[in-house]
Amino acid sequence: MIVTVTLNAALDRSLTVPTLQLGQRHRASEVLTLAGGKGINVARALKRLEVPVVATGLAGGRTGTRIVEELTGEAILNDFVRIRDESRTSTLVVDPTSGRQTEINEWGPKVSEAELGMLMDKLRYLSRGADAVVFAGSLPRGVSDTFYADAARELARRNVRVVLDAEGEPLRLGVDAEPWLVAPNQHEAEQLVGQELNDEEDFLMALDAIAELGARNVLITVESGCFALVREDRQVHRYRAVVPHLEPMSVVGAGDALLAQWLMSVLDGVPAADALRLASATGAASVLDVGAGRFDPAESKRLAAGVEVHELQPVG
Repeated sequence: MIVTVTLNAALDRSLTVPTLQLGQRHRASEVLTLAGGKGINVARALKRLEVPVVATGLAGGRTGTRIVEELTGEAILNDFVRIRDESRTSTLVVDPTSGRQTEINEWGPKVSEAELGMLMDKLRYLSRGADAVVFAGSLPRGVSDTFYADAARELARRNVRVVLDAEGEPLRLGVDAEPWLVAPNQHEAEQLVGQELNDEEDFLMALDAIAELGARNVLITVESGCFALVREDRQVHRYRAVVPHLEPMSVVGAGDALLAQWLMSVLDGVPAADALRLASATGAASVLDVGAGRFDPAESKRLAAGVEVHELQPVG
């Protein structure tokens, strides 16, 4: 069983608007409303993979009520702390004719120390039966940048595998807490190591640098697949996975789907290279559907045959 934690949960509205032009009136051809936030996206993908999952976090006001209702409607087991302030709404506008996507994200609620305390109490309870706890996404107002690090250290003392997918200072501080897995995208990894990542050598450097900062395993997602540093059989292996080129409907949440499949595979004992092949295929399958964490498992299996995975040798 995997627990996902989303502190800044959102109600995600995805609008499909062909031939979008700013300043003009349009009618959306499709509208999709889902519970959102990175941890929730991971939970949705795990549900599609038939992995037992519980989504938790913070939800407030009428928007928070709708988030919980949407999760329940998808049969995703959830146990959120209700907070006083209103949860955020996020809007994604997809233009299928140009391939452009526009995201508009609200700041989100302000959270009190008492509400955070209730969340930690819930995590102590839920983590007792968990194979892993995934902390993902931004922190809402009022939450210290040290939250992920503090929570990771406490759960690690309870022998719980902690997965961290965040950005900026919360990510930097969180890595120092030595989580079992850190899973940034390319931009987040560049922020963490302090330089742009362009070629294979750069990514190899970044994998090792993030591991030296404290992460036991590292997964950097990129548009074409992922790079990974995995500790397996008391050895450190570095990999590159490349997916076939696809014309995406929406790339939002692709990294969350990739992470969900990787977690499922590794916890099931699948060798790292095969886990990365499956994970990259699932991330690729998710770009063919609008809505984060949504994908066709049959399409994922089909794409896996075309994913190239090779082991990288450390530079120098």
